Amino acid sequence: MTRTGAAPGAAAARTALADAAPAVYWLDDPARPEALPPLSGHAAADLVVVGGGYTGLWTALLARQRHPGRSVLLLEADVCGSQASGRNGGFAAASLTHGFSNGMERWPDELARLDRLGVENLTEIGRTVADLGIDCGWEQTGELTVATAAHQLTELTELAGEMRSAGHDVEMLDAEATRARLDSPTYLGALSDPHGTALVEPARLAWGLRRACRDAGVTVHEGTRVTGLSKAGGGVRLTTDGADGPGTVTAGRVALATNAFPPLLRRLRLMTVPVYDYVLMTEPLSAEQRAAIGWAGREGVGDAANQFHYYRLTRDGRILWGGYDAIYHYGSRIDRTLEQRDATHRLLAAHFFTTFPQLEGLRFTHRWGGVIDTCTRFSAFFGRALDGRAAYALGYTGLGVAASRFGAQVMLDHLDGADTERTRLRMVRQRPLPFPPEPARSAGVALTRWSLDRADRHDGRRNAWLRMLDRLGMGFDS
Repeated sequence: MTRTGAAPGAAAARTALADAAPAVYWLDDPARPEALPPLSGHAAADLVVVGGGYTGLWTALLARQRHPGRSVLLLEADVCGSQASGRNGGFAAASLTHGFSNGMERWPDELARLDRLGVENLTEIGRTVADLGIDCGWEQTGELTVATAAHQLTELTELAGEMRSAGHDVEMLDAEATRARLDSPTYLGALSDPHGTALVEPARLAWGLRRACRDAGVTVHEGTRVTGLSKAGGGVRLTTDGADGPGTVTAGRVALATNAFPPLLRRLRLMTVPVYDYVLMTEPLSAEQRAAIGWAGREGVGDAANQFHYYRLTRDGRILWGGYDAIYHYGSRIDRTLEQRDATHRLLAAHFFTTFPQLEGLRFTHRWGGVIDTCTRFSAFFGRALDGRAAYALGYTGLGVAASRFGAQVMLDHLDGADTERTRLRMVRQRPLPFPPEPARSAGVALTRWSLDRADRHDGRRNAWLRMLDRLGMGFDS
């Protein structure tokens, strides 16, 4: 969507943001559970999971189901679900490859298998949510990808044809049909995928998985940062730092699920970069406001630009609006002070009212940011370390709500030394190209963001820099 900071909705944006709390809407919930005690002293377990986001929680839960006789310990530096897993838009996508196009470009020979595994994975998440009674607003709404420029409409039409040829049940909508689903004067058309996405309340999903882990016999310690790991005998030794001081853990095997935070393995330090993504949440829409936009199908929505927005309805009729302005900080800096960025929140609010001018006067109640990990191939990658005693899954690039469960299965396959359909995938066996070290990394990210913005403003034409990255199979995305 072609936009600038001086968008027509800038004045409305300032007013709408005036009372927005600098807090994560999903975490600002009376249902939020109490934090669990940190690890004190020494502990031992057959499997230690480092990280209490979706990947770590699924790993711990599935490990207990696979091997009920083995002990599992999960260590989280903060509170389970407090970072990316509790701050995202709540889009649970069936795709394991960050979309059909990225999968077709990188793994065309196995994309049909990856798509099938992705659908099975999403179905199992929905079944688990139902079986465990997790109150997280799970809705299989599908998704609309909207075109707001002529070149995007052309690209989406071609993509719809390719997806239908591959067996996907998708439909291309013209402007009138799109606006009948959700009314914005900016829409020229949309690709409708009614089956590939579910919506979820992300923090409640994480809290439900944490409860399920504990019910299944997983020991969970929060407020416990893992500071190091090394081989010890036939297993692994981990050092920790918690509120009660340093500790040690002896493990048979370790699953690393640290997402954007610094990895414990030196080999991974250039494989991902942390990127801050920003989000707004509106107050509940009135009946008149809802009638002005429609949205009876409650689909998740994203626009087709390189710098894209994503948005969805909540169960109480609010609109979550996020994306567009992914921010990388020099030296892969991560800091709580970076979770609020006035310039980006104002820009997002202005874009909101450009998209929905009929909602002028609506106010935002929450604004926040969160750090995610991105890698050069835009989808998760996997591997083993310490002679097979450790496994990792990283690089979800903003599309890990559902794919994290698949990542957990891959890690457990690797730790079991199992030969499975998952481990035989080229997508699983290959690793992305690393990012360069600083200062080249920061300069490359800045040039890529500038080039993507320029492409959005010039009919999608990719400059020499982007074409070179395409040839190398590299990129930067949120």
